[in-house]
Amino acid sequence: MSSALPRVRLEEVTHRFGDVTALDGVSLEVLEGEFVTLLGPSGCGKTTLLRIVAGFERPTEGRVILGDEDVTRTPAHRRPVNMVFQRPTLFPHLD
Repeated sequence: MSSALPRVRLEEVTHRFGDVTALDGVSLEVLEGEFVTLLGPSGCGKTTLLRIVAGFERPTEGRVILGDEDVTRTPAHRRPVNMVFQRPTLFPHLD
């Protein structure tokens, strides 16, 4: 068992888009030095979860903790997180 502290911790994260529940009580710990892969079919909540960690979405319920800081309400530009999109969604005209 590792004594490393979690660098990313999600506690009971739930996210709803209107009546649709995209994430329901997701809890996850990623320790320093670990690599984690999210796998699942289209529409299962992978991107929503990553957007919540990055700060582009706020969870309906639950907490996002980076290191020892609760960043659930911290805006994306103040988080030590980077996100690379699969497609150039920021500048669609460059596709």
